[in-house]
Amino acid sequence: MREKRVRVSGIEITHPERIIYPKEKITKLDVVRYYEKISKKIMPFLKNRLVSEIRCYTNFSEKFYKKHPQKNALVESFYVGKKSKQNEYFYINSKKQLISEVQLGAVEFHIWNSRIIDINHPDLMIFDLDPDENLPLTKLREGVMLLKKILTKLKLKCSLKTSGGKGYHIFVKVNNMTTKKVANLSKQIALVLEEKYPNIFVTNMSKENRKNKIFIDYLRNKRGATCVAPYSLRLRENAPISVPIPFSQLNKIAPSQINLLNYK
Repeated sequence: MREKRVRVSGIEITHPERIIYPKEKITKLDVVRYYEKISKKIMPFLKNRLVSEIRCYTNFSEKFYKKHPQKNALVESFYVGKKSKQNEYFYINSKKQLISEVQLGAVEFHIWNSRIIDINHPDLMIFDLDPDENLPLTKLREGVMLLKKILTKLKLKCSLKTSGGKGYHIFVKVNNMTTKKVANLSKQIALVLEEKYPNIFVTNMSKENRKNKIFIDYLRNKRGATCVAPYSLRLRENAPISVPIPFSQLNKIAPSQINLLNYK
C-alpha cells in the first residue's frame, strides 16, 4: 500500500515509500528527512557553490548524474563560459531548495571548489586519498597524516572527512589563488609525496599502478571538477555518509563507517 504524499519544508514529497536502499529498506522519505535534519550543517558547503548531483528514483544501483538544472526546478541558475558558448549550472541556497532537489531524486551532492562570487578563484583545494582495495586501513591512515604534515609545513589549514567510500578527503583553505594555481600547487604536493614515499603514494590513477598504494587524486582541483559535499549521503550499500571528522578521530572512524542508520 502506497503512503500518502507528505510535505517537508514546504515541498510535497511524491512516492515517499519508494525504496532507495533495498538491503536497509531505506525509503525516499527517510532520505528527505535526513537532509531536513542536517540542512544547517550541509548548507554552508552548498551555498553559492555550483553543485552536481547523483540521482536515483527506486534503487541506488540505478543512478544517474545531473549537473544542469531541471526545468522549473527551484534552484538558482548560473552560467559558465563565454557568452557565445555558455553552459547553465546551478546552486542551492536554501533548505527548501535542498529538499526540492531530493524530491526530484537527488541523493548525492557534489560541489565545486570555488563559489559563484568568484568562480575563477577557489576557496578550497581538495585531495582525495583513494586506496587500493587491498591496502590495509592503517596504511591509508598513515598516508592521511603524511599529507597533513606537508600541508602544515606549508602553513595551509586543512580539515578531514570520510568519503563514504574507500578513502578520506582533505579540504584545504586557500585564497588569492586562481584555479590554475590551485591545480598546479595540488599537483606539486602530490608529486612530492609520491617521490618521498613511493611505497605509499601514486599519482597515476590506473589500477595497475596503484596496487597496495594510495592514489592521491589532486585532479579535483581542475575547473569544473567536483568532490562529494560534507554530510552528503552516498548511493552505495549501507547508505554511507561523507562526514567531517577531527584528525584526532582518524584512527577510530573508517571511511564508510558512518551511515544513515548510525548517524546521530
